Amino acid sequence: MPVYAATTFSPVQGFIEKSRKLRDLYGASVIISHLSKRLIDAAKEQKMNVISPGMPDYARGMPNRILLKNNGFDSNNQEFAKWLEEWANKTIVLEWTKVLTECQKWIEDDAIPEDTYQLTYHWQREWELWRNHTWEIFWGAGKTIPEAMKDLENRKLARNWTATNWIGESSSITGTDAIAWPGLASEGRNPKDLKYEDEKSDIEYFYELLATKLETNFGYDLHFFVIAQLLNNEYSRLLNFYFDTLIQQRQIEGKFLDPSERLSIPELTKRLITQPDIRKNLGLRHLERFTDIVRKPEPEKNQPGQWTGWFMGDGDKVGNYLQELAKKPDGEEEINKFSEAMREWGRKFMNKFNGPRLPTVKKLGRVIYAGGDDFLGVIHRTPDDPVEPKEALEWLMTVPEQWEEVKEKTEGKITLSVGFVWAAPSVPQRDVLQHCRAAEKEAKNSGRNRVTIRVLFNSGRFVQWTCPWNYLCILDDYRDREGGKNWTHIYNDLAQLKARHAINPHPESGNTDYTLALALMDIYFPNKSKEIEQSKKWKYLVKDNSTKDNSNKNLLNWINDLILVGWQMCS
Repeated sequence: MPVYAATTFSPVQGFIEKSRKLRDLYGASVIISHLSKRLIDAAKEQKMNVISPGMPDYARGMPNRILLKNNGFDSNNQEFAKWLEEWANKTIVLEWTKVLTECQKWIEDDAIPEDTYQLTYHWQREWELWRNHTWEIFWGAGKTIPEAMKDLENRKLARNWTATNWIGESSSITGTDAIAWPGLASEGRNPKDLKYEDEKSDIEYFYELLATKLETNFGYDLHFFVIAQLLNNEYSRLLNFYFDTLIQQRQIEGKFLDPSERLSIPELTKRLITQPDIRKNLGLRHLERFTDIVRKPEPEKNQPGQWTGWFMGDGDKVGNYLQELAKKPDGEEEINKFSEAMREWGRKFMNKFNGPRLPTVKKLGRVIYAGGDDFLGVIHRTPDDPVEPKEALEWLMTVPEQWEEVKEKTEGKITLSVGFVWAAPSVPQRDVLQHCRAAEKEAKNSGRNRVTIRVLFNSGRFVQWTCPWNYLCILDDYRDREGGKNWTHIYNDLAQLKARHAINPHPESGNTDYTLALALMDIYFPNKSKEIEQSKKWKYLVKDNSTKDNSNKNLLNWINDLILVGWQMCS
């Protein structure tokens, strides 16, 4: 009788959740997909059938949740489970070791050799610790697919990981791990009398070298820089001046690494995995023109900043649907077909967004990853030719049509929730990503099959509106008093009514009269207020099953948010 196995793995410290830059996100996605692909290849070598994920030979966006079937085990589930645990751990650690070794080797041999830059690397022990203590591998086994999936979920409840001990200052991203630098594991470091100021200059020196090397094709600048550091005379000042001039001319922008950043070994690895030589040595596909987004204004260059759109989506109740499929007589085949369909959708979604367009159609941006039912992307161009909010909104309205293929194949059981953030130029990228996750979560918590549009300002404040996909077109139905599309009219009317307390979406008491808000809608959205009130559609719009008083308040808030977001995105 066949034995089924379900396995997954995750980093001890969040690889994606703690990402600060797009390069972090992309690097994390590449690493997870790479390890998943190697695990699947190893399973096929063991003559196991790969049920999920589908398209196992397509590495891009490979999910890290794997379902296998093994016909070669005649013994009980427990013996197979024990073998599975050892095999999965060995495979992941082996492949992860190759990644770390390649990154370490590139730094020590190619980027910043000891002899050339007067450095001594004392960090071998730390790299070895991270080889064994970065990932947790979970697994489950059973005579049926539901048994294996349930066993996996039960085992995930018992976490079993070991954190690495370290001394000194922590990384500037997570704050939970040590800064990677050549003296990290030096024998002379004693926590009793260690002072960060004593090591600060050495750490700064290392990150200055590494940041410069990652952004230049030539090494001469670095050689001059090191000589200048070693010479204590007039030549030193001249060479330092020469180096500073080159840096200004070349403009080290921190595309790979900002000299002021302090990263742990795993965080540094996420950045380095996008370096061409390292990718080539690991057998990873060529990185297609990864350019960082220029968002922030640069007054010295007379360059304005640009607003950008960030979208994060996830299929609704996919786990429940998989459990349904697993219980069917042909569950194995059904899961495989579903997984292939989802991965094929993700592949087409990414290629369509990232691929070439008609000469008259400008590119919108890029999808960072699309593993199937989950994806992340950014809408942007250049500060001189930014994407207009209306253009971003028009694309967002096409997402349900693209998802329709999935709904048809799942009989409408898998819907989509998306968080969309329209971010001001000076909002830190890390904050934008956090808001994007929060917006997606809001869409799910509001009833799923929805989109939450959040307009994020430089101050950190935001306005947001959550709407079912099939009602998003209400933004196109707007008409001002002259029959045009000027949202300033309704925005000013709402502001006047709120100033006079005629409309108050945040009253102290629970009694809220929304009739005036519906009347305002009727002026600018013809017949929509009657449609909402008569059909009780507001219950669906705000996904509210609470008391009438709270329902009135929620509908009033929904109309208020519609106007605030519509004014920002459609003006």
